[in-house]
Amino acid sequence: MSQPFVTTLTADHRRCDQLFVQVETAAQSADWTLAASAVEAFCNATDRHFQFEEDMLFPPLEEVMPGATGPTAVMRQEHQLIRQLMGDLRAAVDAQDGDESLGVISTLHMVLQQHNIKEEGVLYPAADRDLADQAERLLASLA
Repeated sequence: MSQPFVTTLTADHRRCDQLFVQVETAAQSADWTLAASAVEAFCNATDRHFQFEEDMLFPPLEEVMPGATGPTAVMRQEHQLIRQLMGDLRAAVDAQDGDESLGVISTLHMVLQQHNIKEEGVLYPAADRDLADQAERLLASLA
């Protein structure tokens, strides 16, 4: 059985995770120039992923799946929390504050892991089940 949403969006999570590791590595070594560019790359990729979900995935899922608005509302709230943490991370890296940077990284890591598990285990399989006829069109906007 084809799972284009699970496959594509999970791969995008892993891509964002790899960028996040670069942030953590640069912050641990106090390479603030590299950390700043890594933070921007991570934040841009993550925000692009969130925008896809909020604009392209959640609305049609809410239309066809009874009760989808509950889980998607939670995901939107978590997106806002993660965006706030990304702002905190930018500020900590800009200030070249190692302790604060690593603290925000730790919190962000935990929140992202929990968030991704929910999406990959619940929302993406639901999208594959209920939006299969729209998958190619919707996912094309993420490419």
